[in-house]
Amino acid sequence: MVSRVIPVPPFDLVIFGATGDLARRKLLPALFRRMQEGQMPEGARIIGAARRKLSRKAFQDFVREALAEFEPSAAQSPKQLKAFMQSLDYLAVDAKGDTGWTGLGKKLRPDTIRAFYLSVGPSLFGEIATRLNKHDIATPDSRIVVEKPLGHDLNSAQALNARLGACFDERQIYRIDHYLGKETVQNLMAIRFANALFEPLWNSHYVDHVQITVAESLGVEGRGGYYDRSGALRDMVQNHMMQLLCLTTMEPPAKFNADFVRDEKLKVIRALEPLRIKDSVRGQYRAGGGEASYLDHVENPDSHTESFVALKVEVDNWRWAGVPFYLRTGKRLRTRMSEIVVVCKKPPHSIFPEMAAQGPNVLVIRLQPDEGITLHMTIKEPGPGGMRLTEVPLDMSFAEALGDGHHAPDAYERLIMDVIRGDQTLFMRGDELEEAWAWIDPLIAAWTEAGDRPKPYDAGSSGPEDALALLHRDGRKWREIES
Repeated sequence: MVSRVIPVPPFDLVIFGATGDLARRKLLPALFRRMQEGQMPEGARIIGAARRKLSRKAFQDFVREALAEFEPSAAQSPKQLKAFMQSLDYLAVDAKGDTGWTGLGKKLRPDTIRAFYLSVGPSLFGEIATRLNKHDIATPDSRIVVEKPLGHDLNSAQALNARLGACFDERQIYRIDHYLGKETVQNLMAIRFANALFEPLWNSHYVDHVQITVAESLGVEGRGGYYDRSGALRDMVQNHMMQLLCLTTMEPPAKFNADFVRDEKLKVIRALEPLRIKDSVRGQYRAGGGEASYLDHVENPDSHTESFVALKVEVDNWRWAGVPFYLRTGKRLRTRMSEIVVVCKKPPHSIFPEMAAQGPNVLVIRLQPDEGITLHMTIKEPGPGGMRLTEVPLDMSFAEALGDGHHAPDAYERLIMDVIRGDQTLFMRGDELEEAWAWIDPLIAAWTEAGDRPKPYDAGSSGPEDALALLHRDGRKWREIES
């Protein structure tokens, strides 16, 4: 298969927090891979900005070390590596003061797209946006990129939107969620809307229920301070899992463009039934299998913050009435995996006596670690001796289907290039963000009012027992988290 490289226009990309962990581990390697693929236009520049005083040479050395650690292929691409180093520049900038801003403005070219990636703490988003505006660095065609957390609740999200909106138009603001850059997440839209096979069945007449799982094998070590103020519901459900739910359930947009897609996602959020305590399970991992407990990584020895959450969610609209959606996510689970599981109803009448023992058709969309799609079907077991049924998986791994030479771009590779192109399809809109918080906040308040404590679960397990009961009471069960 010949890879089609879509060109992007020349740009100046300023990364605030360029010496931080996200830039070192994700952003800079992603940009280098785009250069390897021939998608960095000649003359593109990447300008690091941070409080540290570094020379351009020192920043180039910093980036070279980051690539050696997180993108080993750089050593095999000396020509591209040299070109990438030449594209780099650096300037010390004080996000809370006026130092460095005049110099930054002078470094940027007047007739080139300007993008500002805020790889910094959320408390600096407004500060940087204000100074970009105050010093006339942001142009009408500039883009600003902000990372989660995008607020802590509805009020803070509204305040952030207002502060950004005072300096940039909504069409210039890119609220990044790296889950939307994953190949399989986008394939979810292709599966639904580019195939006559699935979309006619994608409704309450044929779907029994849907499970969305985002399981992480790592704990909160190194992030305990942030995580204990957030928890799994705020950290994962309000953003990543909400986006997966929206793409799974939304109506077909009239066209595949940013506002049409985001309009349909917004309709889903507004159609969600209010969350209830009885339809939620909170968990917190304890020591197990040689691993430390959650409480070993946070300051509060009596923390009530959840490292696991499971929810039963209902979408109150024509397509999904009566179909439950079960969401779960957690830290320190058995393995790292993310998937969407669409469980179909059984045929209304079976002519096979042993059909009752067979499971329903199940479509599994794997997001990580092995991206692909599996459809579980019932067929006749080969051989004589009567009609014996068995279940077989029709499995498509993207790596196998597209060949060993296929490179699925990292989410950040795709999303950064979309920023430069001005394509907001895979980014959250401000009203989307606020509606998501408005849905989440009442459950958090109800937990607090009820004094709800998270249920303990062993590190390396599949979560608390109560999460199993969430489905068992409906006569269903979770798909196993396989190690």
